[in-house]
Amino acid sequence: MPIEKVIVLEDDKIVRNNLEQVLRRKRYDVAAASTIAEAQEYLDKDNFDVIFLDVRLPDGDGTDLLKLIQQRPVKPLCIITTGFGTVESAVECMKNGAFDYLIKPFSNEQIEVTLRKAEEFTQLLKVNRFLSQDDDGEHEMIGTSAAMENLRQLVRKVARTQATVLIQGESGTGKELVARALDRESPRSGAPFIRVNCAAVPENLIESEFFGHEKGSFTGAMNKREGRFELAHGGTILLDEISEISPSVQAKLLRVLQERELERVGGNRTIKVDVRVIATTNRNLEQSVEKKEFRQDLFFRLNVVPIIMPSLRERAEDVPLLAEEFMRRFSRKHGVHVKGFTDEALLAMKHHGWPGNIRELQNVVERAVILCGDNGMLEPSHLGLAPAAQAAIGSGNFSDSSLTLAEVEKRHIMAALEKCGGNRTHAAKMLSISIRTMRNKLNEFKVGKAEDEDESNVEA
Repeated sequence: MPIEKVIVLEDDKIVRNNLEQVLRRKRYDVAAASTIAEAQEYLDKDNFDVIFLDVRLPDGDGTDLLKLIQQRPVKPLCIITTGFGTVESAVECMKNGAFDYLIKPFSNEQIEVTLRKAEEFTQLLKVNRFLSQDDDGEHEMIGTSAAMENLRQLVRKVARTQATVLIQGESGTGKELVARALDRESPRSGAPFIRVNCAAVPENLIESEFFGHEKGSFTGAMNKREGRFELAHGGTILLDEISEISPSVQAKLLRVLQERELERVGGNRTIKVDVRVIATTNRNLEQSVEKKEFRQDLFFRLNVVPIIMPSLRERAEDVPLLAEEFMRRFSRKHGVHVKGFTDEALLAMKHHGWPGNIRELQNVVERAVILCGDNGMLEPSHLGLAPAAQAAIGSGNFSDSSLTLAEVEKRHIMAALEKCGGNRTHAAKMLSISIRTMRNKLNEFKVGKAEDEDESNVEA
């Protein structure tokens, strides 16, 4: 609710009463005043969102109060009302900070239009305070693997609905990227997208972050504050690392999801909210439910549409594509001229385990770009990967520079398979790739199934 508290400063009783009726029908808290002194008393006691400000008043000129209001740290939007309007006075008021200028007699429809503009403007101001300042604008989901194609299809299907989505996956797999894609392709794409990092907010403040608080509701609450759910009204809220919130906040969050309403900390007003909820976690929430660490009913409310993010190990074929994109991005950022990766560097990255997933790959590529030599080629030594990944390059005799990367990769995989006696599961573990990737590669190489493979060890 962008506007809640309004002052009507008007010495004409009929106009004042009419304004009060219109505002109260919109369920605003209205404080009526007929003098500047009365209005200043209200402003000293509380914060207001809007003030209807008459120009000619018994104890002074309303434009003088307009100038004083602009000096306040928290100031209401000022809507000037006058029966003696001129173009010159309107221009002067707007220069001094007035939001709008109404000439009496004005209709209820004019008031409604002005209030609607004020609500939209207030919502925009409040949302802008929470927009990420470190957003680099890179939101493309990169990858041509089967796992990524399936993910894209699911995102397109789910995005156009209003369903609550729970995105689960290891750290660094791109859960927030998928959340932004869901919002970008949804009917709410033009509305606020508000993110809350639940793991980064202290436990004693998370409730205030979610639901807001009233002035004086706790020590340090000097002003009223809207929570993230209110700011996301009409749009989408991303609850990042939802598993980190306490049981007490889980119960209140459940009510918001069920009833689509909330109360601020220290308040008794019920506020309706229209938000789409997307939650992410790097934990297995079903296990957290079994351990009584997460409410089962909240899990069911969040898990309407589950999305499981594939790890980078499960989409190893996307590593070169991702690395090339990060290389271009970081070469621009750091002003370094880079031609590309050597075949050995690409092979080292494909066979690395990537416990940190895409986030780790980004860091590795950025380091390599910074350390790039004069020849502009990124070598395995620039990557700083674990010795096992570096050693994987030399496990076969691949020094012939005439070999293509695909041929080097095939020889390396076949050498690992031979070393493991033809057991694909063991070979996949040795190469730090999934058994699915191993199967796909062997099908690509047209290699038959090893007879002595123990299929009982094969991962699903």
